[in-house]
Amino acid sequence: MTDYAIGDIQGCHDRLQAVLAKVDFSPSRDCLWVAGDLINRGPASLETLRFLEGLGDATRIVLGNHDLHLLAVVLGGHRTRKKDTLAEILDAPDLERLVAWLRQQNLCLYDGDRDLFMAHAGLPHIWSVDQALACGREVEAVIRGPEARAYFTGMYGNEPARWHDDLQGMDRWRAITNYFTRMRFIAADGTLELATKESAGAAPNGYQPWFQFPRDDQVRVIFGHWAALEGRTGSERYIGLDTGCVWGGALTIMNLDSGERIHCDC
Repeated sequence: MTDYAIGDIQGCHDRLQAVLAKVDFSPSRDCLWVAGDLINRGPASLETLRFLEGLGDATRIVLGNHDLHLLAVVLGGHRTRKKDTLAEILDAPDLERLVAWLRQQNLCLYDGDRDLFMAHAGLPHIWSVDQALACGREVEAVIRGPEARAYFTGMYGNEPARWHDDLQGMDRWRAITNYFTRMRFIAADGTLELATKESAGAAPNGYQPWFQFPRDDQVRVIFGHWAALEGRTGSERYIGLDTGCVWGGALTIMNLDSGERIHCDC
């Protein structure tokens, strides 16, 4: 059995199949960790979603901002955006089943044997692994529960920009969501800067890439979300797997134990 992790697929189903073929992936023996943004912007979001759902227990998936956007359209009444490629999903006869499956996925995952954490945007230095997992479980319960429609109605927004333990309700859920699915640049006190999407060297005054802040542990972190990094973080413990497939870059899959990365050009 081999565990692999893959970066942002974003509906690039043919590239997904190509890179899985390169590693001879078999759901009967292997497991695929998906770092969020399964869908949107690529040409085959519905096909991608159906394929990943069909893998069943052979996947470990975290939700990305594009995945949450689909749920916000379906459950929160938000409109699709000009560049979205979600129409095929929204018109699909199995939409209800796919949405129910997506709602059961996680915001973050942790493998204690490997000391390995995965979230779409990363792990902020202000949270221990245990605190991050607790925050993730809190919002996952909301997404799966009766408050889901209220959550998706109010999910969007940049405030509060800084975490406080005493945050409550929608402010608390929105902050957790932004740390896990939208974070790139962050200040020492945990304040998020969510406007800048360029490479690590474009940090606004007073901010740094989240992975440049020291931590008190040795956890390794798998993340996607930041295509402008092209997978480069300057550290072996912070593993960026979004290599911009949907933007003409590559789709990257990594063997979790050997660290070998395989690319499929897009």
